Amino acid sequence: MFNARLDGLGDNPFERLSALLGPISPGKPPIVLHLGEPQHPIPGFVAEVLHANRALLGKYPPLDGTPDFRQAVADWLTRRYGLPAGMIEPGRHILPLSGTREGLFMAPLIAVPEKKAGARPAALMPNPFYHAYAGAALAAGAEPVYLPATRAHNFFPDLDAIPERDLARAAVFYLCSPANPQGTVASADYLRRLLALSRRHDFVLLMDECYAEIYTREAPTGTLQIGAETGSLKNVLVFHSLSKRSNAPGLRSGFVAGDPDLIKRFRTLRSYGGSLPPLPTLAASAALWRDEAHVEENRALYRQKFDIAERILGNRFGFYRPGGGFFLWLDVGDSEAVAKHLWASAGVRVLPGHYLTRDVAGEANPGAAYIRLALVDDVTKTEEGLRRVAEAL
Repeated sequence: MFNARLDGLGDNPFERLSALLGPISPGKPPIVLHLGEPQHPIPGFVAEVLHANRALLGKYPPLDGTPDFRQAVADWLTRRYGLPAGMIEPGRHILPLSGTREGLFMAPLIAVPEKKAGARPAALMPNPFYHAYAGAALAAGAEPVYLPATRAHNFFPDLDAIPERDLARAAVFYLCSPANPQGTVASADYLRRLLALSRRHDFVLLMDECYAEIYTREAPTGTLQIGAETGSLKNVLVFHSLSKRSNAPGLRSGFVAGDPDLIKRFRTLRSYGGSLPPLPTLAASAALWRDEAHVEENRALYRQKFDIAERILGNRFGFYRPGGGFFLWLDVGDSEAVAKHLWASAGVRVLPGHYLTRDVAGEANPGAAYIRLALVDDVTKTEEGLRRVAEAL
């Protein structure tokens, strides 16, 4: 009656956190730092575009989105990553998504075969990881293989340490850069090596780049840039969203871009079960991808909050200023015990790193000692939350 493959999912991190903290009363008025839901202002023109296109809610959105949306995305990718003119063709390389999670979850369904190298296919992913990756792998029939992402390797998997047997049976490899939760950025050299591995062993790179527009210094390298160096996007799918870039998580708007053969198969799959963004959403999304002013303002707010974090936390709890994203990844010794203590004594809700990882036999859990803090609220609330954390610890 049930799909036994999904028995390995367990509760998602936020349900686990609710169960952990449910019996505990907060020691002070609550401040939420566990959820990566941007609270910065949404650009005012979004509501105007949605309203102007409200009559289109009476039409089914096309499978490919609108030409205007795809062109806006193609132009942004070309501009943002310095791609050769015409390399990204709106009709071949891009599909709209109802947020990146939809695409990240569906992608293995087009890339995981029944068997590979005579064994069950593997879905490689960093540990810690975004929980949708593991769910997608299991739903597609792949075995999630959790690769430790520790400080020793800039919080990315050590590519040289991946067993040959796992590379041989790998069907997909998930990677998030800037990383969630650690905020580190994969170097161009790392991405070159990863792309070369994917082509040597014929697996698909599923590159979660939804935090790419939030950075403190240099703009993160994109995987499409590395593909452009080789003259091909073979084996590459990248995922972007307006949730973080434009503070519009409720818009549920993103896209997937890359290998046209994979995009074609993705399109076929979505014609059976995809959730297409409404036409007014696509119009507002196109306007957002064309505008950079609100992105620069957004970036400046996050930089201000990282300045505050650096001032309050200093060199304690393994603090470092992340290269991108909006999380802090603090080393506190026991993530669950500290999460309970912060809620009970300070009213601050944080996410235990243990809930973003899996235990792997013979390895230390790479998230057990950490907590994740999301600096997504306004400056005043964020500063108060950080002060409470520092005092309570």
